[in-house]
Amino acid sequence: MADDTAHDAASDNIFAARPDLGEAMFALNRALKARRQLPDRLVELIRLRVAYRNQCRPCMSVRYEDALADGLTETLVCALERPEEAADLSPAEKAAVAYADRFATDHLAIDRQREALKNHFTTAQIAEIAVNVAFFVGFGRMGAVFDDGVPLPVGARRDDGELLAPWRLQGERLTAPA
Repeated sequence: MADDTAHDAASDNIFAARPDLGEAMFALNRALKARRQLPDRLVELIRLRVAYRNQCRPCMSVRYEDALADGLTETLVCALERPEEAADLSPAEKAAVAYADRFATDHLAIDRQREALKNHFTTAQIAEIAVNVAFFVGFGRMGAVFDDGVPLPVGARRDDGELLAPWRLQGERLTAPA
């Protein structure tokens, strides 16, 4: 997707009463992207890992063209089930995904993951990672809260209520890393 069209369409129900707030949110996202120094692939990996943690179906269903052009594949997305074991993720990507995962699940215990970022990223890049993760956690949770269950490309929810994740293997659950 070249823009926020699909994500915007999936989020229409959230902003129906205040479309100006929706436009402000998408403007912030465009501004962050315009200032991006990190690879699109890395930011997309972070976004998708947070999307799973938030259980935001609109977020999980979107793939951005810039990230696809930067080497993101569905095989790589599937590797987010166990990113620490993924052969196709670089050590820097694994560190950033671990940081995003901890930020989304246990932010007060993030010291080890934040320190690990220093082995791969500059202070400016770490700031960019943190701002993007904060954006994804906050707005992704809002998307999950307001999700009306409309069909999305990743498919409908399972009848048994199992959490939806496009990269989880059948019957397995993703757990937070230690």
